[in-house]
Amino acid sequence: MPEWLLIIVRSISILIGLFFILKLLGKKQLSELSFFETIVGITIGDIAGSLSMDIAVSYLHGGIAIIIWASIPYLFDIIAVKSKKFRDFVEGKSTVFIKNGKVLEENLKKEKISADELLEMLRKKDIFRVADVEFASFEPTGDLSVLRKKQYQPLSVGDVVEEPQEEKEPKVVIMDGDIVDESLSQLNLDRSWLHKEAKKRGLKVDDIYLAQIDGNQNQHLHLDLYDDQDQEEAPHPQHSKRLYATLKKCQAELELLGLQTNDQSIQTIMHHQATQMQQLIQTLEPHLNGVRPPLR
Repeated sequence: MPEWLLIIVRSISILIGLFFILKLLGKKQLSELSFFETIVGITIGDIAGSLSMDIAVSYLHGGIAIIIWASIPYLFDIIAVKSKKFRDFVEGKSTVFIKNGKVLEENLKKEKISADELLEMLRKKDIFRVADVEFASFEPTGDLSVLRKKQYQPLSVGDVVEEPQEEKEPKVVIMDGDIVDESLSQLNLDRSWLHKEAKKRGLKVDDIYLAQIDGNQNQHLHLDLYDDQDQEEAPHPQHSKRLYATLKKCQAELELLGLQTNDQSIQTIMHHQATQMQQLIQTLEPHLNGVRPPLR
């Protein structure tokens, strides 16, 4: 067999072998690596490269070396799950950099991290003031985990609503132009419902590239079309009718306020605003009646 052909065969077979080894080791190997996992990855890559390019290297011996190096992290992961001491020894422990809002300089020196590098890590977390941080920990993977002080944490739904509605996973009902019947059945819907919803927007199902339905009770349908020029999605019929009614109410309120005042200047302002509101309603009315104008 010619050498070039032998290199191709060896390279492809090694690639396939490494693929199955990585599948066996699990998704953890695809995330940020620990010290030990980095060493194993570099060594296996070096062995694989030498084995594919240097035909003088024994294919059998190289394969055995790869299997041994791949088996070590697999066994270590099994032991690490059962023993925290072993896990801490192999993967390392997290180091606290900021505690109770104060920077721990000794821990920074221990990890050989300068103040500039700490500030850079914080900026990557969208934090530009150390004073905003309550707690920060340097993880074994090299990432910085940060807890902001209470007053600087972003407002969440739970801060406003005592018992917020449970958020359910949205379902993809059309993917790459094909209807996903499994998702429809999980929502107790069928293809006829999907065709009706598309028709309400002046569309055909064949016009839709991707469609998702909210997992909540409103079952709002979000569409992405093949034709990007017609990408702007019409409002949901129920939402658009509600908006139309709200605009009409605002117009009526402006007219009523104008009639109830004796101040001529205020009457003029109210009349002018009511007229502008009427013009806005006339402009939006074709888009707020629950039917999208047909595509051209």
